[in-house]
Amino acid sequence: MHFDEPLPLQGGGSIRDYDLAYETYGQLNADRSNAVLVCHALNASHHVAGVYEGQPKSEGWWDNMIGPGKPVDTNRFFVIGVNNLGSCFGSTGPMHAHPDTGRIYGADFPVVTVEDWVDAQARLLDRLGIAQLAAVLGGSLGGMQALSWSLRHPDRMRHAVVVASAPNLNAENIAFNEVARRAIVTDPDFHGGHFYEHGVVPARGLRIARMIGHITYLSDDVMNQKFGRQLREGLDLKYSTQDVEFQIESYLRYQGEKFSSYFDANTYLLITRALDYFDPARTHGGDLTQALSVAKAGFLLVSFTTDWRFAPARSREIVKSLLENNRDVSYAEIDAPHGHDAFLLDDPRYMNVMRSYFDGIAQETTTAAKEAA
Repeated sequence: MHFDEPLPLQGGGSIRDYDLAYETYGQLNADRSNAVLVCHALNASHHVAGVYEGQPKSEGWWDNMIGPGKPVDTNRFFVIGVNNLGSCFGSTGPMHAHPDTGRIYGADFPVVTVEDWVDAQARLLDRLGIAQLAAVLGGSLGGMQALSWSLRHPDRMRHAVVVASAPNLNAENIAFNEVARRAIVTDPDFHGGHFYEHGVVPARGLRIARMIGHITYLSDDVMNQKFGRQLREGLDLKYSTQDVEFQIESYLRYQGEKFSSYFDANTYLLITRALDYFDPARTHGGDLTQALSVAKAGFLLVSFTTDWRFAPARSREIVKSLLENNRDVSYAEIDAPHGHDAFLLDDPRYMNVMRSYFDGIAQETTTAAKEAA
């Protein structure tokens, strides 16, 4: 969907003549009350469910959660996935041309924030004729967007589902993001962010950035269980500082190589910076309870015990502040071994929590529609 009018940005200035890529699943009901917006995390997109025809490896990133008969049942909900501004999967981003100069944005693409994404999503919903969402759902960075929705557009949503997320990043998380960014910007092929003009990609930096990120997404238990100290080839050490010796090294290099083949370096910088900047309490003297006082939605928060990147304590901060505002809050802390990646996996307790909550939303939506009729 194309937007001519400028979108004001939190960092000052604006962006105009931009596109938002999106996908929808299911059918919008007669009173347009069954829409669920799904917000994506760092390296995901608008393709949240299903498989593109003729592309067997194109499964949506949350396909286990969203679809007919699944926890977010598209037989009952109209689900919308939107690719955020600055991403590299269809929406306008650093790889696109500036409307005034015709030159590829590159490093000149404006810095965008979680709040900017939410406001852009709201404009898309305006175009779709959806005044109020049944729910906004997101995991990790997507959960931050769901939380931001409840603050920026409190009357436009009935529920916020925030999974494996936090009210802001702690110093350790910001540090990991900064190391990853430095790996990219110090790659000789980065060229100050204008590498497109040179026909190259800062692949080495992207590989390292992904390897760093991937370590933080997995728990120590999972890494030990999957790889332990297994050697890559045979049982003999090579006694080399250059060769790949252990299976975990091979796995990380594979993940880095794959990531560098499809993800944009400037997009990585933009999205990790948006993560760093998110902090709704900042404009309220650090008081999260005060920041959340404008929220009107019902909330479900889910965390995972082995997620040290977005630890359960961070979700409990949000729960505490919402309860202090007398908001309707449900909270599930899942004892799962998978680390941060657990929000993408099939833990039956997690799936049952999500199914139960969305069953309640569907029932509420049906009842409201009958009363309106």
